[in-house]
Amino acid sequence: MKITPSILSADFARLADEIARIPSADGVHVDVMDNHFVPNLTIGRPVVEAVMAATDHPIDVHLMIENADRWAPEYAETGAKTITFHVEASQAPVRLARELRHLGARASLGLRPATSIEPYGDLLPEFDQILIMTVEPGFGGQTFLDSMLPKIARTRALAQKHGVNLAIQVDGGVSLETIERCAQAGADVFVAGSAVFTSDDPDAMVRALAQAVAAPASLGQVLLEGGC
Repeated sequence: MKITPSILSADFARLADEIARIPSADGVHVDVMDNHFVPNLTIGRPVVEAVMAATDHPIDVHLMIENADRWAPEYAETGAKTITFHVEASQAPVRLARELRHLGARASLGLRPATSIEPYGDLLPEFDQILIMTVEPGFGGQTFLDSMLPKIARTRALAQKHGVNLAIQVDGGVSLETIERCAQAGADVFVAGSAVFTSDDPDAMVRALAQAVAAPASLGQVLLEGGC
């Protein structure tokens, strides 16, 4: 179980200081948006490189951009630990995943809420992580979509079917009120932005989120009880 706070909700004028406030985090999630794939514009490669220079935390870059096949490898070249690109923005996701891995990054495939996981079941061995958006991508502070819980469970079941040691990340509306349900459904990497950086003590919130999923019910138990 890993907590990777998103700096989308941090103070952009003080990013190094903001990241220093979450020493207990397992990584830092950096959202790159181009105002085309999503209706928001955030940061690009120079800021990603500045963030990497400011922390020893592994950097998890989430690309919400068009033409991921063209741009994702450049972000892998920064030395980021994980690169997430959206399947909706890639013409050749397997080729791109292999290129990212060749460059030393973990390959992560992102899915919008309306995108089903089932068409990509046979491709799961090509990826290290699947990111399931639990809000519509583009803005922080949105309300968690409970309708994504069955999708998380189906993704975990597909990974088990194919014998893949796959991380399942959730992003959007993750908080103390929602994180345990995500873990019970099968997620094990949690992106929390507003919940962390709007709290009085961001690191205490990171630790609280980690504690909330320290011993979640198993997927089988959740399915048996009708939780998904």
